[in-house]
Amino acid sequence: MTGRSFTTIENQWITLKDGTRLAARIWMPDNAENDPVPAVFEFLPYRKRDGTSPRDESTYPVFAAAGIAGVRVDIRGSGESDGVIDGEYTPLELANGCELIEWIAAQPWSNGSVGMMGISWGGFNCLQVAALRPKPLKAIISIASTVDRYNDDIHYKNGTHLSAQLSWAGTMLAYQSRSPDPELTGNRWRDMWQERLEKEPFFMEEWLGHQRRDDFWKHGSISDNFDDVEIPSLVIAGWADGYRNTPIKAIEGMGPKSKAIIGPWIHKYPHFAWPKPRADFHGEAIRWWNRWLRDERNGAEDLPQIRAYILDAVKPALRRDYDPGFWIAKDRWSKPEGDVLAIGTDGVLGKGRGGTGEVLLRSPLDTGTSSGEWFTLKPDVEMAIDQRGDDAGSLVFESAVLTEAQDYLGMPRLKLTLKSDAPLANLCARIVDVHPDGSSLRVAFGVLNLAHRKSNEHPEALTPGEATEIEMDLDAMGYRFAPGHRIRLSLSTSYWPTMLPPPYDATLTIDTGSIELALPKLGEAERIAMKEPENPNPLPDYPEQLPSASRRSVTRELSTGRTVYRIHEDTGRHEHPDTGLATRQIREEEWSVVEGDPLSMSGEANWVCDMFREGWHVRTVSSARMTCTAENWIISAEVKAFDGEEQFFEKMFEKVVPRDMM
Repeated sequence: MTGRSFTTIENQWITLKDGTRLAARIWMPDNAENDPVPAVFEFLPYRKRDGTSPRDESTYPVFAAAGIAGVRVDIRGSGESDGVIDGEYTPLELANGCELIEWIAAQPWSNGSVGMMGISWGGFNCLQVAALRPKPLKAIISIASTVDRYNDDIHYKNGTHLSAQLSWAGTMLAYQSRSPDPELTGNRWRDMWQERLEKEPFFMEEWLGHQRRDDFWKHGSISDNFDDVEIPSLVIAGWADGYRNTPIKAIEGMGPKSKAIIGPWIHKYPHFAWPKPRADFHGEAIRWWNRWLRDERNGAEDLPQIRAYILDAVKPALRRDYDPGFWIAKDRWSKPEGDVLAIGTDGVLGKGRGGTGEVLLRSPLDTGTSSGEWFTLKPDVEMAIDQRGDDAGSLVFESAVLTEAQDYLGMPRLKLTLKSDAPLANLCARIVDVHPDGSSLRVAFGVLNLAHRKSNEHPEALTPGEATEIEMDLDAMGYRFAPGHRIRLSLSTSYWPTMLPPPYDATLTIDTGSIELALPKLGEAERIAMKEPENPNPLPDYPEQLPSASRRSVTRELSTGRTVYRIHEDTGRHEHPDTGLATRQIREEEWSVVEGDPLSMSGEANWVCDMFREGWHVRTVSSARMTCTAENWIISAEVKAFDGEEQFFEKMFEKVVPRDMM
């Protein structure tokens, strides 16, 4: 690394106006008090000392060498910060973010201009803080985030209940119950930990109290008023991640002041994400910061409004290290023209119309086990795999074999008319690329609770037997269907465990003549070369004490009709070479359902989190569980804490929450 020398401040206490002391890690260009610098701020609950240290150490030293300070702060109740977290993106969290920006701008080493950035939680809250308009905040970079907390996050999607909600509640319970590091907090660590354990909430209780898109979800959803964000925003995502819609929604809502990049990636920063090709995130970010934080005339404002990687006839695989494709740019984005496909009288998906009459659809309840997961942290079976298994339980329509390539970029839209024999039902629609050998890649999908067909805020039950017109947007896609391939539309009433079943195992009657699938044409676009990072391995390599392990399995008990989906993730144990702190987390997740019985659904997420230093070992064991009846969701959770071999804490959560039209 060349450039300006810098100093890493391992821990800086920042005291808020209410007396809460937050912990920050700062990468400071040398001589900044005589030559003030801009700063980039990231605000997370993911523990700067151990949780995000590898990715922080891959980026902030590069920023500091470019003369940009990095300020990474743990949210209250996280890592070494005082207090207890009070939820996701709460008014208190966002107010604290604004106060921290003012603190940064007031420091003698600051030039008064602050940028904010992050991925996932940090990508969310930088958009939300920008909407509050703190004066020193001049620009943001938001990665793998959302502008709509209800429809594009891990809780609900178009009224369907996502299994990721329980999974994430278990994850946050595990993260927030962990101890601070005594090396930084001194003798206070045990009292801080005790307070955290006693007072931390089980987030699922609050989330289940808001099953519609009410004011709880509107808070922080900048899509309700994009004009609140006045500063330049660079919004980035990957096609293999659950947050693939946000860049397009952001540039449609915020206009030219927003720029978008969409790559082939999972839920990671672009300079170390999979599948490759990667992008030079450091170069992109430094150019962005220099333009808006120090007014360097480098042309960042003239960048194309969208740069996207168009996947090209990708083959499904158990691991995808590289996805074939090509980069394109559009100087100005507008909603694309739809390439409308329908069902002909021959049953073929194409330009013909008329359909083949009414068709019944009731998918096996375990349809969807090839769907992958919401958070894709590895390019393996966390991503959607070959779709033939799921398509066997679906209603499928295929195009004729393509004679020329078809290029698309944007959000597909599906229209159809259906009847249901139950008042509540779900629908999943998938667009699939069928290769000449029959292997099938999921290109895009959408899910809809049919009670939410008109409104996420005011759902209406279906009238059994009554014809109902449905319109639904599928998640965004950037894809080329190659000659010799076919385009498949797959419809299913289940997509488990991604979306949880309603209390009825409904049968839908689909009017095939009503089906219209509008695929977003790419249209005029410039082919571009996107610079890749110079360093192929930018993450630091911490010494390994125990190896990592990852497993996914699906078990079908033929005699009982029970299907079980299991996840095992073991991070292994790694020691930070400078702090001597070693950590390990083990996650076990299990989902089950019995065919024909949606009320048999259950889910459980268990975590064991260990922290080690010579002469010191602490552990938390946590679990989150969910079952259901026709009327209620039943949730419970438990946290145990150990100091060495001694268990000194245990807490239980239990709650019954009425189902609300789902």
